[in-house]
Amino acid sequence: MTDSSAERSAGSASDSGSGSGSGFERRSLLRGAAVAATATVSFQALSARAAAAAPARRAADTGYGPLRPVKDQATGLELLALPSGFEYISYGWTNDVMDDGTATPGSHDGMAAFRYGDKLHLVRNHERGAGVAFTSPAYNPAAGGGTTTLVFDPNAGRWLESYGSLSGTIRNCAGGPTPWKTWLTCEETFSTTAGVRHGYIFEVASEGKGNPVPYTAMGRFNHEAVAIDPATGYVYETEDRGDAALYRFVPAVPGDLSKGGRLEAMRIGAAPYDTRQDGEKSYGTVSWVPVDDVDPDADTVRYQAQAAGGAVFARLEGAWYGNDRIYVISTNGGPAGQGQVFELDPETDEFRVLFASPGAEVLNAPDNMCVSPRGGLVLCEDGDGTEYVHGLTTDGEIFPFAANTVDLRSGTAGKNVPAVNHTSSEWAGSVFEPTNGNWLFVNVQSPGITFAITGPWRRGAL
Repeated sequence: MTDSSAERSAGSASDSGSGSGSGFERRSLLRGAAVAATATVSFQALSARAAAAAPARRAADTGYGPLRPVKDQATGLELLALPSGFEYISYGWTNDVMDDGTATPGSHDGMAAFRYGDKLHLVRNHERGAGVAFTSPAYNPAAGGGTTTLVFDPNAGRWLESYGSLSGTIRNCAGGPTPWKTWLTCEETFSTTAGVRHGYIFEVASEGKGNPVPYTAMGRFNHEAVAIDPATGYVYETEDRGDAALYRFVPAVPGDLSKGGRLEAMRIGAAPYDTRQDGEKSYGTVSWVPVDDVDPDADTVRYQAQAAGGAVFARLEGAWYGNDRIYVISTNGGPAGQGQVFELDPETDEFRVLFASPGAEVLNAPDNMCVSPRGGLVLCEDGDGTEYVHGLTTDGEIFPFAANTVDLRSGTAGKNVPAVNHTSSEWAGSVFEPTNGNWLFVNVQSPGITFAITGPWRRGAL
């Protein structure tokens, strides 16, 4: 990125699901410790992985303490394990009817949150493939992916509204919020469905509906996430391929991506460099090489980048702007093949591996991420076994914050979802309320649930 002395503001995003108006009052936070105290001996087995996570990477004063089963304020089910003092309310389950009369689509994924007075507007992705568009506007009627928009009252802890905002897209995995209060939703595909090309980025207003016209200048490839530097308007884009490139889009008009621009890829050193096995290290100052054919008929964008000297990465997924930095996640990079967290200073172009997982017991295939207004990083796992949300400090200290305990074999509380064990489903779409960070929103992709979590954040690193 180019040098700039303009003020950089912290980004934020979030999301959630249908329109039942469920909520709980702030005074209910006082019950958190009592609910957490109901932890049973059987839960020790689920906590074994967290306990085994090496203390070499963990400092006692960064986390929030042991995880314990906590009941959902909406359904009464124990869906999450959290530290003492934290509470949550679920919303927008798959098949819940939204306020526009449409059933909530499944496969909840990336999302963003935007503050409007005393309300939050949240935009959520749905990583679905070919099928039938679930709402209008629709880019392709034969594609079932897209976004839904939700409204939340953070003072009352109450969901207010939800509706479909864009459809006709495919595999809307992640994306990113913009400084001008829109959501960029990304297609994780390179396909043609019913004669329509996919593999693009679309823009969705945080109030109202999305734009069904793709931004082809931003590239056609297996998109995952984006992060925007507010000082320049440059958009950093990740690619979910085993031999991915890391891109940035330089807009012709900052703040108006419809005007086009140029796509570039990161270069490390004087020759093509492979980062896929790297542990924690600094690369110094990187540069950027142009990509000429950004809307190809074949999936060649990364090959063009690497032919020009672009670096190679392992499955780039989550991306976020915060702490005046761009953070990017590789799901299976690093010496152990369990994930890397990269950090870029967009003002100086200094680049480093902030953290590399030493093994699945510490961090198991991170995917989506966000940055807390207080500076800590949230990492969502997409690996095997019980899945965790982790906190990571900018000093590289990691700790478990939440465990997925969504096991519905004993009942679904009336929800129209499969009554099976979902504890191995990935976490996705983490994002804090942007003004004061009192709420963390996050999804479990299957059966498709959005959670709003609140508690004593300032007690730890998030």
